[in-house]
Amino acid sequence: MPETKRGSAAGDAVNHAADADFSQAVIAWQEQHGRHALPWQNTRDAYRVWLSEIMLQQTQVAAVIPYYQRFLQSFPTVESLAAAPAEQVMAHWSGLGYYSRARNLHRCAQIVVAEYGGRFSADPAVLETLPGIGRSTAAAISAFSYGTRAAILDGNVKRVFARVFGIDRFPGEKAVENAMWERAVALLPETDVEAYTQGLMDLGATLCTRSKPSCSRCPLAYRCVAYATGRTNELPVRKPKKAVPERHAHMLVIVHEDAVLLEQRPVLGIWGGLLSLPEFPVTSSDLDDGLMPKAEIDRVVQPLGKIDAVTRLGSFSHGFTHFKLHVRPYRIDLVRRAQRVADDGQVWYPVSDLVDAPLPAPVKKLLLSLFATRDLLS
Repeated sequence: MPETKRGSAAGDAVNHAADADFSQAVIAWQEQHGRHALPWQNTRDAYRVWLSEIMLQQTQVAAVIPYYQRFLQSFPTVESLAAAPAEQVMAHWSGLGYYSRARNLHRCAQIVVAEYGGRFSADPAVLETLPGIGRSTAAAISAFSYGTRAAILDGNVKRVFARVFGIDRFPGEKAVENAMWERAVALLPETDVEAYTQGLMDLGATLCTRSKPSCSRCPLAYRCVAYATGRTNELPVRKPKKAVPERHAHMLVIVHEDAVLLEQRPVLGIWGGLLSLPEFPVTSSDLDDGLMPKAEIDRVVQPLGKIDAVTRLGSFSHGFTHFKLHVRPYRIDLVRRAQRVADDGQVWYPVSDLVDAPLPAPVKKLLLSLFATRDLLS
């Protein structure tokens, strides 16, 4: 496929992938059958568009909507988000996953306010330099906010392209992705870019789904290679599977009266910047009987207070992108608490405030189930 310049989205290069019929079919379908009433639609407010695009990265619309609405209630402008404490932003994001997005969101808001006067640029190339905004997200923000003629290529679009054009290589390969970008740029219509962009997203999300695509209702079925050859289950080509590493950890639910000990996780790494329970790796000897040695529990808890009782709780597992974490939690009740927390980054957190705490979803689920009977959670 000939090289296409990025420049002004489609540029002036002649590309054999250009096809006006493709874009017109998408636009006509979107205008009649696409989504038009999502909370972030029917606005040119770049702040709202940007917020929705970041939340929609790797997360489905139904899950995003309540988070999006709560964010706007607490942070109605980019200035209010930039000025908010990091822990407040993380608390609003808790449960949405991929927490680096929240850290980048906060940092991006601060840069937009400090360096761009609170206004998001209309230039995708400028947007792409901001934290958390890649090429496709930058194009979507610019297209929906300013009508810029810029190409997107998110997971939904890759799936549509792979099936319609019969691309039988894994889209994650750099050469394949580059070719898809060239095609995405070449297919851009001269007008109605917003409807076209939304149409591609809607097709991938509602018709050209990963499993059981609704090909009979698709406006591109008449030209779809995967549909014609019965390969919708094979395309796009899946990433070669690798064995998923497994990790094991102990977590301690240390309780005194109506407070539980939490500690802030490092910014980098899983659950970065959130509060969580004190966590310790499981050694090979622990794996034999599944228990954290009593001596180790005593060593960890002794600076915090006097132990009254130790109870082993039910184990749980949580899957991340690159590994699976198996957690063995223990509840440790203290009869007396030390005057001060031993380590920086630790805090005695009121049980009554756990509902709104910036906790990882599985940890919050554990704590809420553990303390629900106290009638302390509102």
